[in-house]
Amino acid sequence: MESTRKKLIDLLSNHEQPYISGQQLSEELQVSRSAIWKHMNALKKEGYQIEGVTNKGYRIVETPHDLSETALRWNLKTEWLGQNLVYKEQVTSTQIVAHDLAREGAEHGTVVVAKEQTKGRGRMRRYWESKDGVGLWFSSILRPEGVEPKRASQMTLVAAVGIADYLSKRGIDIKIKWPNDLFINGKKLAGILTEMQAEQDAVEYIILGIGINMNHEKQDLFESEKNKATSLYIETDQLFNLNIVLKDLLNELESKFDLFIEDGFSTIKEKWESYAYKLGEWVTIKTQSEWDAKVFGIDEDGALMVMDQDNQIHHLYSAEILW
Repeated sequence: MESTRKKLIDLLSNHEQPYISGQQLSEELQVSRSAIWKHMNALKKEGYQIEGVTNKGYRIVETPHDLSETALRWNLKTEWLGQNLVYKEQVTSTQIVAHDLAREGAEHGTVVVAKEQTKGRGRMRRYWESKDGVGLWFSSILRPEGVEPKRASQMTLVAAVGIADYLSKRGIDIKIKWPNDLFINGKKLAGILTEMQAEQDAVEYIILGIGINMNHEKQDLFESEKNKATSLYIETDQLFNLNIVLKDLLNELESKFDLFIEDGFSTIKEKWESYAYKLGEWVTIKTQSEWDAKVFGIDEDGALMVMDQDNQIHHLYSAEILW
């Protein structure tokens, strides 16, 4: 049933003419005209707007805004990222599902996406509010050839640049906060969680989890985060089609991953620094003690470079930074 519906959407979207007749759909799918009509009604219930015109046929007018497996699979143009798509209505965490699938041998580029996470988490196991229907919560299984375990943390920075480029092209002033957050107007919009399974000198797989606040209103944000977090809707007063955003974002991320594998980190580093949050500004570093430093950039290995009050450069691999 699902396969027939996907083929139906592909025919509607890829047909050279604006409309495709019910008879042609029936012949192509080898089902009755009555079955076509039932599939059309099912798609409308999912949120598709489909126009039917006598003597012309059918065409898709608009896809659903809320996440839909059918809509996500329709017209996805990536080469490898998300071509194996695992869609869930609700999970504890897409990271957990992705780890399970990776251990079972899921292929490179598999993407797990959920409408809702009940136990979404970010860096240092912090809770991540992941309500149904208002954000994008997804994890990608990556098996990058030639990437040593010590370089795996760079994937967080690669993903951050992909998200930033996607949003920047749409006129949104986005900043990347080291190591794994994206900010708008000083508030958190998105987070990235990178986890790895590796042997001493080889990466078995990387799970790259991304959470983006999309269509949240202020009351949708976790109570303790209301003054610290934001969403694209809050910032732009626009509702976003989650299916279209995710498909376009996967294209952007795939492009950045390919660039990283082919050319190394230098181009990504340059782009990252162009989006860097508080670059050239003073922040407080919390390690064994607290001390002030100026954000200087990132090193070739992804470490944050800061300069202390004595003009000494420090490379930070793990630290709490009070921004």
